[in-house]
Amino acid sequence: MLRRSLFSLPALLLAAPARAQAATPLVVASFSILGDMVAQIAGDAVRLRTIAGPNVDAHSFAPRPSDAQALREAALVVRNGLGFDGWMDRMLRAAGYRGAVVTATEGLTPRMMDGHAHNHDHGGAGRRQNHSVGPRQVPDPHAWQDLRFGIHYARGIATALAAAAPAQAAAIQAGAAAYVARLEALDAWVRAQVASVPEARRKVVTSHDAFGYFGAAYGVTFLAPQGISTEAEPSAADVARLIRQIRAEGISAVFLENMGNPATLERLAREAGVTVQGRLYADALSEPGGPAPSYEAMFRHNLGLLVPAMRGAA
Repeated sequence: MLRRSLFSLPALLLAAPARAQAATPLVVASFSILGDMVAQIAGDAVRLRTIAGPNVDAHSFAPRPSDAQALREAALVVRNGLGFDGWMDRMLRAAGYRGAVVTATEGLTPRMMDGHAHNHDHGGAGRRQNHSVGPRQVPDPHAWQDLRFGIHYARGIATALAAAAPAQAAAIQAGAAAYVARLEALDAWVRAQVASVPEARRKVVTSHDAFGYFGAAYGVTFLAPQGISTEAEPSAADVARLIRQIRAEGISAVFLENMGNPATLERLAREAGVTVQGRLYADALSEPGGPAPSYEAMFRHNLGLLVPAMRGAA
């Protein structure tokens, strides 16, 4: 009996970490900003899998078979909603997922925007729709660009995480409280930074219309030739109109984004006689070593470019 126990000891030691890992719930986040929020709130209390990771365009993401396998093992799925990550709905159905799902935008009143050149992945319809819908209003899914809505995201995610990992609920709620406090301080800092720019200068041109919530929250006008989606193609008339506006109003803050094809904006900048001032992060974070590896760092990076460019001092 003693010999059997000694020989089985290595197997027991190997099995212990595996059991510990299995006891730590797996959380699947649809894209990098939500994945960062989960990591900031829960830390090691959960295992995290982010489907559309850093520098990956969630507008046009194509899930892999391994992503569906992750869903089969998950205790919680975190998604944005409002049509941004509609492909997640199809993944959930394909994987036969029956676990908890938290939609970060649930409970928010979305900003509405013109649906022209609207090209989003309508997961509820089970197919991609590429169409021109004229003046019809559609919900803007980029609610995280207002830090007050980011705080709403964090609180909803924290509640779902605590339910998914009840043994770690106290630590998760403490992490959430610290995170919310940082986001509140960041929101105040963003407002102070924007307030330092004369109101007439608070106009920015970006690749696509991902900053509507930011503009509404912080008093900045954003103009975009590409519409709501990184896949939408602007018309020649839209580009010409924007060129005339840049020239007439002396707009100096013209930016690419880390998602999408830069060709349209680069051509627009050349024809308008302005210089592209840098690259903003809107729909995805950077890699860990990049300028925007977290939700908080994204705001600090973007403001560091936007404020001097709006002043005309970049």
